[in-house]
Amino acid sequence: MTTCVFVQIRCKPGTTYLVADAIALKEIHSELYSTSGEYDLLMKLYIPEGEDVGKFINSHMLDIDGLERTMTTMTFKAF
Repeated sequence: MTTCVFVQIRCKPGTTYLVADAIALKEIHSELYSTSGEYDLLMKLYIPEGEDVGKFINSHMLDIDGLERTMTTMTFKAF
């Protein structure tokens, strides 16, 4: 069973579309949205069974230029 997480992403000014394109090329997400507010992007992804959530996200995201900060929200049950 996979784990669904939401990752909010803050980008350096002027890099949101570059960051979104880099994420899209990695093909790790289920959905990716631009947002308003404190964060610039919202990504929904499913972590493969047996994978460590933090390591999975870090190994796929840390090399993206323009990414400033992330905040991950774990999910437990869908209604």
